Amino acid sequence: MSVAEKEIGIIEIPGRLSHPRVLEYLSATDVRSIARTSDETDWCSAFVNWCLSKAGYEGTGSALARSWLDWGQKIDTPRKGCIVIFSRGRRFGHVGFYIGETDTEIIVLGGNQNNPETNISGVNLKYYPKSRLLGYRIPG
Repeated sequence: MSVAEKEIGIIEIPGRLSHPRVLEYLSATDVRSIARTSDETDWCSAFVNWCLSKAGYEGTGSALARSWLDWGQKIDTPRKGCIVIFSRGRRFGHVGFYIGETDTEIIVLGGNQNNPETNISGVNLKYYPKSRLLGYRIPG
C-alpha cells in the first residue's frame, strides 16, 4: 500500500505528451510496445503490476484488469490494500487497491482513474459502485 500511496497525484499529461511515470507503469505489463509510449493507454492494471513489483511481489504482467481475477488468492472479506476488480461492460474491467467502502460504493486507490473535477486521469482515490464488483484478491 505504501508504494501506491506515494504515487497519488501522478496524472496524465493532456495532449501529445505523456507522463514518464505512467510510461514506467506501462512497462510493467505485456502491453504492446507502441502502446507503452502513451499515457492515453488504459493503465490501471499496469499501475497495480508496477506497485506490486516495487513491493517485492509478482503481478499478472498483463495490461488487462480482469487478469487479476486469476491471480493470487481469492478472499470474500476485503481488507485494506487488497486488490479489487470491477467490471466495465462485459469484457473490460478496472483494478486497484481496496481502501474502504460505504453502503453502496467501494473506495479504490488506483491508476487511470478519472478526476471529475479536472477530467484528467491519474492516481487517486475514487468511489466505484458495489454492483460492478467482480472480486478481491491477495498474494497467494
